[in-house]
Formats: sequence, C-alpha cells, structure tokens
Amino acid sequence: MHSYLEFEKPVADIEGKIQELRAIAAEDGEEVNVDDEIERLNAKSAQTLQDLYSKLTPWQKTLVARHPDRPHAVDYVAGLVEDFTPLAGDRKFAEDHALLAGIGRFRGQSVAILAQEKGHDTDTRLKHNFGMVRPEGYRKAVRIMELAERFGIPLISFVDTSGAYPGRGAEERGQSEAIARSTDVGLGLGVPSVAVVIGEGGSGGAIAIATANKVLMMEHAIYSVISPEGAASILWRDSAKAQDAATALKITAQDLKQLGVIDDIIVEPVGGAHRAREIVIDTAGKSIEAALEELAGLSPEEIRKQRRDKFIAIGRTLT
Repeated sequence: MHSYLEFEKPVADIEGKIQELRAIAAEDGEEVNVDDEIERLNAKSAQTLQDLYSKLTPWQKTLVARHPDRPHAVDYVAGLVEDFTPLAGDRKFAEDHALLAGIGRFRGQSVAILAQEKGHDTDTRLKHNFGMVRPEGYRKAVRIMELAERFGIPLISFVDTSGAYPGRGAEERGQSEAIARSTDVGLGLGVPSVAVVIGEGGSGGAIAIATANKVLMMEHAIYSVISPEGAASILWRDSAKAQDAATALKITAQDLKQLGVIDDIIVEPVGGAHRAREIVIDTAGKSIEAALEELAGLSPEEIRKQRRDKFIAIGRTLT
C-alpha cells in the first residue's frame, strides 16, 4: 500500500476502489468477473497520476521530497556501492549517525562516500537524528574528504537533510565553524566530486557536503537556503504561508537548473521516486557515472578550477 499525499487524493480514491474490487473477487471467486473494471480503473489511476505530476507546484514538490517512502541515502549506497566499508567518528568528539561515511566501489572504481540519512521509522529516525548533522558529523566529512584526496579517489555525496542540527550542544561544539570548514575543504579537493540531492537540501547543512564539481538533483527534490516554513515565519510571521514561500524561494530542480545552481536533473518515474525505487536508484547511478566520466582525466588543478569557476558563476548571468 502506498502512503498518499494530500494532493494525491484522487489517485487514492481510484486505487481504493481497485482494492475493493479485488477483495470482492477474492471472496466470490469466479462468480464475479471484475478484470475489465480493474483494468479501466488502473488506466484511469495512471492517467490521473500523470496529470497531477505534470503540473506540481513547488509546495507539492516539497511534499514529494519529504515522502516517508522515498528512497533514502542508505538505499542509494546499498544499491550503487559495492564493498562499502563504513568509517566512523571525527577523531575529536564522537560518531554522528546522521552522516554515513566510508569507502567502496562504484561501477568498479574506488570512491569515498558521504551520505545524509534521515531514517525510515521511529527508531532509525531517532538514531540518525532525522538527518540533521552535528559538528562531529561535518568534521567526519572533512576526514573522509581528506582521505579521498590522499588516495586520489572520487567523492560521491548524497544530500538529504532539512538542515544542520540547531541544538545547544551543536552550537557549543562549533556548528558554524564545522560547516564552514567542510564547505572549504570540499571546494579545495583535487579529486572529482559529485553531489546528488536525493530529497531535501536544506541550507548550510546541505552545502557542507555539496560543494562538488557536479551537483545533480532528483526531479522532485528541493534545495534551498531555508525551509518554506522557516521562510514564511520570517517574512510573513505566519508558517501557514509556506506554499507562497516555496514558490518565491525557487527551490525546485527545474528552477535551480535554470539558475545554474545545479548541473543536471535526474528524472523520476511518474508518481515520484517512492513508486519505483530500484529504477530511480539505477537512474541515479547512471547519472553519477556520466558525471565522473566527464571529470576523468583532469588534473587536480583543472578539477579545482572547474569547481571554482562553477560556483563563482552562480548568479552572475541573472537578468
């Protein structure tokens, strides 16, 4: 059973009728033939879903990006990275489970991995702190980046966070400095780096591991300096205006591609990534592979220059 978003109610109603018909057929056996009606309703459901997803608003895309069944970082790592070996701890304070890190093999090539994990149920969400990384997580990211640099292997980052953890302890341990340091090290890497925004890319919590040569984004992901709710509370002192804020912030992949903030959009199946997880993960893998192939053969100086030029160019061609 799917978890339906509010705007997907027409699809939920149709698919609910399909389930009812199947239940009737299971009870009555061959006495009732509902195959034709189920086929008609399936076609209607698919068309309704197509119509809804062809004109999603920025706020609806936000809801899709936060869908509880959407593939998470652990799913991408499990599906794309062979022989993944997790590396824990920042060698200064503690291990941060909100940020998965390690080394493995991607399409036969050794890579370093950074991945923000939100968790998929109550236990894992608490364990991973809902994907909100603490200072020790960003210092672990720096450690992995430096490891990638030392061994000359590419870095792949999976971005999915509503933002860095804003708690008192995080502030006491230097959250802003840790984010800035991680951002700086990412910008200065001499090895190819690819970042993929798979769900939410929230503020500095996201950019700290997304200063990559190639920034890819799932079709229905969002990437913003602040959440729509946070922006609405600041601008209008009313979080109920989150829908207006989502539109004004230009947080969708389509807007950000046009603005030059991201490089490519990874297409999702109709209905979002949660409706065809294996297909989405495979498509993301192909996009990552293409991005790495484009960067292959560049010297460390050329890689740094490409990355530097990319970020400096953002916002310079707006009219």
